Amino acid sequence: MRHLPLILTTALSLSFAANAQDVPATLEQVLQAQDGDSHGDLRAVVVLRDGAVVAERYYNGETADTLHDIRSAGKSITALLVGAAVARGQLATTKTVGDYWPEVAGSRAGKVVLDDLLTMRSGLAAFDEDEQSPGNEDKLDAAPDPAAFVRAVPAATAPGSMYRYNSLGSYVAGRVVENASGADLEDYAARVLFAPLGITRWSWGRDVARHPKGQGNLSLRARDTARIGQMVLDEGVFDGKRIIDAAWLQAALAPRVAIGAVDRYADSYGYFWYAKTQDVGGQKIAVHFASGNGGNKIYVIPARRMVVSIASSAYGKGYGQRRSEDILKAILKADATQM
Repeated sequence: MRHLPLILTTALSLSFAANAQDVPATLEQVLQAQDGDSHGDLRAVVVLRDGAVVAERYYNGETADTLHDIRSAGKSITALLVGAAVARGQLATTKTVGDYWPEVAGSRAGKVVLDDLLTMRSGLAAFDEDEQSPGNEDKLDAAPDPAAFVRAVPAATAPGSMYRYNSLGSYVAGRVVENASGADLEDYAARVLFAPLGITRWSWGRDVARHPKGQGNLSLRARDTARIGQMVLDEGVFDGKRIIDAAWLQAALAPRVAIGAVDRYADSYGYFWYAKTQDVGGQKIAVHFASGNGGNKIYVIPARRMVVSIASSAYGKGYGQRRSEDILKAILKADATQM
């Protein structure tokens, strides 16, 4: 577990001192209704508007201080770290993996352009839902030599031609950031993202070679994932300070690949970030989000000036994603009555 010194400030843009009387009753009721969920694996819901907590609830033993594994929602955080490296002139998305990771240069993975890697269009034979796929996440996790594993993954399609969700690409992206920046990925995140956001506690899983997993296994508090969402909502600014370049966030959230035909919970994919237009009471509401196994979400809703962070441990359970989307829709519906 990593810690940073807690720095007290008098003007945090994220106010966690909202009084109960400031919480719109309808939003509170939406969160209270989840007390009756029978699965026992919903953990937290935090709702922000304009950077302030307007509703917050914890379930099944979770507290505001619990570190929670957000699984593949960590991919979206890896995308932010790629953006930080781009802004510092340390890498460019027009270059290949091999340009930054000489150890895999010459392999199929080494020839992939970063733009294709970040949009799940690497063309590599890495499909997490296929047990036989040479580059699936389970095989990556079990590999005694991750670099050798990456070198050996063959191509399945031409790079840039097909979206195929996988964890190998975001693992590789993390290794690219390390090599381009000259820093351990977790140390880099601590310096360029976590510390500026006031995030002081986290835990990040590592592979057998002791590299942080860019594909996930990052544990954060629900309030801290909400902080990340707020920074994204505010186009890279937090507490008046620039954290991530606005142009990078615009690029990362852009609808680069249409995926609605293969993902019922999303319309499009950007740089490790999803987007979907939700229909709530006949109103079309654009939502950008990070998504992890089990229903872990960081929803960013610009039109409502809102962020919704959901922590869930329904890992491997289909209902987890559905439940989180249902909670989001209920929040948006309740919020409409307060506008």
